Amino acid sequence: MLIPVFFVVAAVSFSILHLIPGNPAALMLGMDATPEQIEALTRELGLDKPILEQFVLWIKNLLKGDLGNSYFTNEPVLNIILQKMPVSFSIAILAELVAIILAIPLGVFSAVKHNTIYDQVLMTFAVLGISLPGFWVAIMFILIFSVLLRWFPTQGYVPMTKGFWVWLRHLILPAVALGINHAGLIARMTRSSMLEVLSSDFVRTLRSKGLPESNVVFNHSLKNSIIPVVTVIGLSFAALLGGALIVETVFALPGMGRLMLSSIQRRDYPVIQGILIIIASICVIINLLIDLIYVYLDPRIKYN
Repeated sequence: MLIPVFFVVAAVSFSILHLIPGNPAALMLGMDATPEQIEALTRELGLDKPILEQFVLWIKNLLKGDLGNSYFTNEPVLNIILQKMPVSFSIAILAELVAIILAIPLGVFSAVKHNTIYDQVLMTFAVLGISLPGFWVAIMFILIFSVLLRWFPTQGYVPMTKGFWVWLRHLILPAVALGINHAGLIARMTRSSMLEVLSSDFVRTLRSKGLPESNVVFNHSLKNSIIPVVTVIGLSFAALLGGALIVETVFALPGMGRLMLSSIQRRDYPVIQGILIIIASICVIINLLIDLIYVYLDPRIKYN
């Protein structure tokens, strides 16, 4: 299953150069480029070969871990991405933890207090979290927690090797700003899934037998409603990894989002191709892991 998906992802990433109107080499070099320079870059990128031959060569290089070289820095694309990946992964993991810690308890509590004032207030905050623009939340966090209170730095990134708390102080604001949006989505899904389970026959039977409400909610209802929530969490992590561009820009974090933006501005197509194939491959792997987690969460699910 993964092999066909891999080739589809590779084909979509490869096609970026061929969906651009005009000569990609001329666009990369700009309006001042001479015909000789354009022709030399066309040969360097292999754009003078038939498209099928280009794709086969690109796949061969991809299987060897060769994503080509950046046109502007002449560094291997894979090395450039690997330098930026720890930043993006750090933000995405912390943001996902923030979303899970906020969303699941709120979603469960809202479902248990269905149609009460608590439910309405919590779901209002969830919708607000989904609706607020990420850049606005990030700017407000900087104004409040960095400029006024001076609790956290305004921008920049420090590797974990320099110290865990220093690393965390630089990432906590971006992670919370990014995680709030996804927390609202996960909370709504948790509430919806919990309401469906709480209204089922087996829950009424458990309650009629006198089981404590906490046991009914956490040991039985939450366990049976967790699969849709896990799906949303997995998909949201992929979205966090690929969609941190705005937060990385506001907080001046040197992650893959800012690398993608600068590569687009410079028309550095090999780097853009490399980022697309890496993020798409991670999304495929995450979806595979989610399917495997289903078996652990629900023994009734079996894969042949």
